[in-house]
Order: sequence, then C-alpha cells, then structure tokens
Amino acid sequence: MTATHAMAAGGTNYTAISITLGILFIVGVVISSVVWSYVWLQARRTEAVAMAAYRKLAEEAVGNQSELRDQLATLTKHVNAVEQLMRDVG
Repeated sequence: MTATHAMAAGGTNYTAISITLGILFIVGVVISSVVWSYVWLQARRTEAVAMAAYRKLAEEAVGNQSELRDQLATLTKHVNAVEQLMRDVG
C-alpha cells in the first residue's frame, strides 16, 4: 500500500509526458515526410511519362509535316502543269 501512496503523492511527471509527446511528434514528422516524398516522387514519374509521350507525339508530328510538305510540292507541280496546259489550249 505504500507504493500506491508514494505514486499518488509524487504528482505528475511532466518530463516523461514531454519526452513521450516529443518522440510521437518526431515520429509523426518523419512519417509525414516519407509520405509526402513518395507522393511527390510519383507525381514526378507521372509527369516524366507524360513528357515522353509528348516528345514522341512531337517527333511524329514533325515527320508527318515533312511528308505533307513533299506531297504539297508534288501537288503544286501537277497544278502548275495543268495551268500550263490550259494556257496552251486557251
């Protein structure tokens, strides 16, 4: 019975409470930092994949554009030939 009486008479141990809360706070900060870093990394990976797709699309667009220029040049030659033929007839 003296042990219970001694604990009750001792009062509140603020040092133990502050150490416990400090450790919990540090653990919480570490966990939130890890979660934030993981989310940030996943967002950067998603952006990298999207950027690679855009680069591929841009390369295809440049290739298609040069192909269209070649076709337009051929079409221009044909139109010029038809115009010349019409001038010669008319």
